[in-house]
Amino acid sequence: MINAAVIGLGRWGKNIVESAQGKSPRLHFIRGVSKEPETVADFAKAKGFELSTDFDAAIADPRVQAVFLATPHSLHVQQISAVAALGKPVWSEKPLALTRAEAAKAVAATQKAGVVFGLGNNKRCFASMRELKRVVADGIIGEVMHVEANFTNEHSTRVLGGWRDDPNESPGGGMTGAGLHVIDALVNLAGPIASVDAKLFRQKPPPDPRDAATALVQFASGATGVLATVRAAPAYWRVMVFGTKGWAEARDETVLTTALVGQQPETKVYPAVDSLGVLLESFAEAVETGKPFAVTADDMLDVVGAFEAIIKSMEQSAPVKVMR
Repeated sequence: MINAAVIGLGRWGKNIVESAQGKSPRLHFIRGVSKEPETVADFAKAKGFELSTDFDAAIADPRVQAVFLATPHSLHVQQISAVAALGKPVWSEKPLALTRAEAAKAVAATQKAGVVFGLGNNKRCFASMRELKRVVADGIIGEVMHVEANFTNEHSTRVLGGWRDDPNESPGGGMTGAGLHVIDALVNLAGPIASVDAKLFRQKPPPDPRDAATALVQFASGATGVLATVRAAPAYWRVMVFGTKGWAEARDETVLTTALVGQQPETKVYPAVDSLGVLLESFAEAVETGKPFAVTADDMLDVVGAFEAIIKSMEQSAPVKVMR
């Protein structure tokens, strides 16, 4: 069993604990850190872990064998480096960083220390997305030619304040929050993105924003794609891959439709899973057994690099090449 500390106990920090505590055979939280401990004292007591405001003390605790960061991305590189320097595996929530150069510092720190590094791109662990990945990787729909993806949610109407409402912390409208999951889906399915042409259309600024962010992309392979996210319509997830032998579409968390050339589309519904729990278990398994984590370091950097280019493209109203 890996004894862990969670740093940051806002909405998502609590979700991390909820997905593992008492459920994972490998992971158990024994410490938590919050800037406002009085607001989460009852939660910490119910989940059975100690609570403090001291980051340094928590990560240095010899009982703590891994650290989970659910903190603002502006703190990630510094905090990841501090944990790695202690020789402890570290998990970071996304965004890892807003630039590839900063993300590379974090990855380099963990690689230098030889510790497992995990990133919370949990949407690739939807049952529908894992099956879509298999269909693409096995060549069932042939060579990938084009990918379309949309992740829209209503969080901006319910999660107010903090970094999401600060354009310096969350540039590109919904691209920083929901959009990063869509970029990750594209990279996971079709590889590195080489260039982007993006637009942001604002109807109403934060709080309670209304905007649409979209981007045309070309992959290093030559394939193309289009992605979008809308704030603040009802939740919607769709990723569709067009290949030389057919197409496959993941809808929401459990539905996959596949159509091969000359055949009628076939739709299957897969059992729902806790996608965050699946990814947490992949991290814990990597720590215990050395099995590679579900998200590679290259994917982490390629996603941030594409995101950085998308923000530049929005600002410049022009296509931008992705730096590698």
